[in-house]
Amino acid sequence: MKKSNKGVVGVVSAIAEPLVTSLGYFLWDVEYVKEGADMYLRITIDSEEGITIEDCEKVHRAIDPLLDEADPIDEMYHLEISSPGIERELKNDMHINACVEWDVEVRLYAPLDGAKSYRGVLLGLDEEDRIVIALPDGTEKAFARPAVASLRTVYTFDSEI
Repeated sequence: MKKSNKGVVGVVSAIAEPLVTSLGYFLWDVEYVKEGADMYLRITIDSEEGITIEDCEKVHRAIDPLLDEADPIDEMYHLEISSPGIERELKNDMHINACVEWDVEVRLYAPLDGAKSYRGVLLGLDEEDRIVIALPDGTEKAFARPAVASLRTVYTFDSEI
């Protein structure tokens, strides 16, 4: 019986979380997606010091035999281990809490006060579970989660060399 993508993500997350933690990282995300004709299992890791290619290789070597043994995926797939990068999507409370005080962009499904996107500094979640940012003018703006299409960190590259 074919497992759903959500089911695969749950099984892989349960396998990956303790392993990734034991190696000194934390599990940022697991995705199982189709791109073109191929399926990709993406395990994203992070740490306070950031992630190097060597870190990704270390996790890949450690998790590959566990995935082979558990066999959670019925079809061929590509396994990718990566860092979430400097500009990352914030999908859950852990992501939001980890990125408080980072510059973010909030994109909305429908305009709010005339705009469909806002940039500012992430302040976190308020008591009503809304995403709160400080706008460049110093005011705060709160967004109900169902209204948010995406929440991403943004990095402004310094143009001076």
